[in-house]
Amino acid sequence: MTLDVVRVAIVDDHPMFRMGLAVAIGEMEGIELVGEAERADQVSDLVAGSSPDVVLLDVRLPDGNGLDLNRWLHDHHPAVKVIMLTMSEEHETVVTALRDGARGYIVKGASADTVESAIRLAAAGAVPVDSTVMAELIDGDHIASRQDGRPFKQLTDRELEVLELIASGLDNTSIARQLYVNPKTVRNHVSNVFAKLQVRDRSEAIVLARRNGLGNGHDPERSG
Repeated sequence: MTLDVVRVAIVDDHPMFRMGLAVAIGEMEGIELVGEAERADQVSDLVAGSSPDVVLLDVRLPDGNGLDLNRWLHDHHPAVKVIMLTMSEEHETVVTALRDGARGYIVKGASADTVESAIRLAAAGAVPVDSTVMAELIDGDHIASRQDGRPFKQLTDRELEVLELIASGLDNTSIARQLYVNPKTVRNHVSNVFAKLQVRDRSEAIVLARRNGLGNGHDPERSG
């Protein structure tokens, strides 16, 4: 069976960077560059005309903020997976981008292999985030959790709700019944939670969640 080609669009105002990225994408098997834009006001036509699966989006554009554009894409084209591109590794930028719907975040200068991996992971529904950024995101999230009482700010409200139910010991079928959604939707939420928290499986997610007060708040590694 032939695998679907991942359709990618680039939104960045630096011609040389776009050119280099376009060349790299052209050498990726099963990934096709379907369009480019350099301004925020071109993105609506770009998405409508090229139907990308993934948009590589610069945080800073000459006529707008990439974070605002990320929100717009999430609201108007929820099937499009946005990966933020930036020179910045600022924690607040990462948190905002992920909270508002971005499916990934990589710094400019990342290798072609890193970009390819991010595209494939985002297209598959995972959340690729540069490792250096993820370290800051996790550290910052722990600090923010202590400050405002809401753990894991990188999760959406629904994902946090799913994590709470996981930490309470419910399986996916039980979570689906609890939330009145189908099991496939729950599986997608669980995959997103695992990717954003950088945990390998349900057990690790439960330990991390309970350490942060979710579920019954009991850390199973410290049980006597």
